Amino acid sequence: MKLTDNLSLAWRTVRANRLRTGITVAIIAFGIMALVGIITAIEAMNTSLRDSFSTMGANAFSLRYRERMMRMGGPPRREMTQTDLRNRRRQRTSNLGRVITFEQAKAFKERYAFPAKVSIGIFGGGGQTVTYEAVKTNPTVRIQGGDENYIRLTGYEVGYGRDFNRIDVQSGRSVCMIGKDVAAKLFGDRPERALEKVIRVGGNKYRVIGVLKEKGSSAFLQADNIVVSTYTNVRRFYGNRNTSYNIAVMVDDVSRLDDAIGEAEGTFRPIRGLNSSEASNFYIDKSDSLAETFIGLLGTVSAAAGAIGFITLIGAAIGLMNIMLVAVTERTKEVGLVKALGGRRAEIRRQFLFESVIISLLGAFIGILLGVIVGNLVGSLMGTPFFVPWKVVSAGILICSAVGLTAGIYPAWKASRLDPIAALRYE
Repeated sequence: MKLTDNLSLAWRTVRANRLRTGITVAIIAFGIMALVGIITAIEAMNTSLRDSFSTMGANAFSLRYRERMMRMGGPPRREMTQTDLRNRRRQRTSNLGRVITFEQAKAFKERYAFPAKVSIGIFGGGGQTVTYEAVKTNPTVRIQGGDENYIRLTGYEVGYGRDFNRIDVQSGRSVCMIGKDVAAKLFGDRPERALEKVIRVGGNKYRVIGVLKEKGSSAFLQADNIVVSTYTNVRRFYGNRNTSYNIAVMVDDVSRLDDAIGEAEGTFRPIRGLNSSEASNFYIDKSDSLAETFIGLLGTVSAAAGAIGFITLIGAAIGLMNIMLVAVTERTKEVGLVKALGGRRAEIRRQFLFESVIISLLGAFIGILLGVIVGNLVGSLMGTPFFVPWKVVSAGILICSAVGLTAGIYPAWKASRLDPIAALRYE
C-alpha cells in the first residue's frame, strides 16, 4: 500500500467517525487555545508596556530619589512586627531629606558638564478636570511640569504651536501644552483651535501655547490625556514639601550612555550631601528599565500559561490514545482482512499513526486560530496592533504532532500485532 493510500484511508476513517473525532479535536483545541491565547495576550501586554514606559529612547536615563517597587505574585506578605512599624515611621519622617528637591534638581542641571540634554520634571497630580467654556473632560487628566527640554526627553512632539522657552520656565507663567485626547475633547476635530485659548485645569487658568502630537495610549498609561506646564508653575500650584523632582538626561551618542551615567552620579552625590564613604541615596534608571522589569515579571505568567497548556495536552494525549485503542478494537476484523490480503505490519502501523496525527493536527489548527483571536481581543483592549506569535504557533504544531505520534504508537503497534485468523473470527 502506497503512502498516499495510507493517508487517504486515514482521512476517510477520521471523517467517518465525526463525533469521536470532534470530541478529541475539541480537547486538543482547547489546550492549544489556552496556550496560544495567553501567550498572544502576554506579548500584547509586553508591547503595551514598552510603548508606555520606554518613552525617552535607548540613549536616556533618569535620576530618582527612590527605587521603583513592584510586586507581582510571590510569597505572601509576612505580618509586620513592632520593629518594622518603627522603621517605616522613621522612613516616612526622613522622607523629606531623601526626595530630590527643587534646589537639588536645579543645581544638577547647572553643574552637569557632560554633553547631553537635561530636563527637570514634576508630577502635578492626576484626576484633573480640564474645562473650556461649557465643555469639560472627565476627571482623569494628568498634569505634568517640565522645562524647555521636557517634551523631547519624554518622547512627545509639538503638533501645533510652540514648545516652552526659558522665559516661560523662569517666570512660571500660566501657559501649557495639551495632549491629543484633551484637545479632541475640548475642541473636536480641529485641535489647532486650542492655541491661545484659556482653559481651566481644576481651579487654575492656563493659556494654551501648544498641542502635542498623538503619542498613543495603552491599558497602562493614557499618554495623550495630559496637560504639561512648566515645572515652576506646577511647583507653585501643586507642589508641597514632599514633592520630588525627576531629572532626565539624554545623550547624543548611545555608546556614551554609561559614561554619562557615571558623570551624573559623580555630579549628583555632592549635591545630595554625600561623602565618598556613603552609599548613594538616589537611583539611576535607564529609560526602558521599568518596561523590562514588568516584562520580566510577565515571564512568570508565560511559564504558568505553558504549564497549563502542557497539562491540558497531556490529558488530550491520554484521551486520544484511549480513542485510538477503541478504534483498534472496533476495527479488529478490518485489520485481520488487511493482513489476510497481504497487508504488512508497517502499513497497518502507519494507518493508525496517520489517523492519530490527523486528529491531533486538526485540534492544533483550530486551537491556534481560536488562541490568536482570543489573544488579540485582549490586545485590542490595550490598543496594540494585531499580533501572531509565530514561534508559539510553530511550537504548537510540533507539539500536537508529537502528541498525535505518542498517542498513536501503542494502538498502532497493538493493531499491527493482531493475529489475522483470530482477528477475522473476532465478534
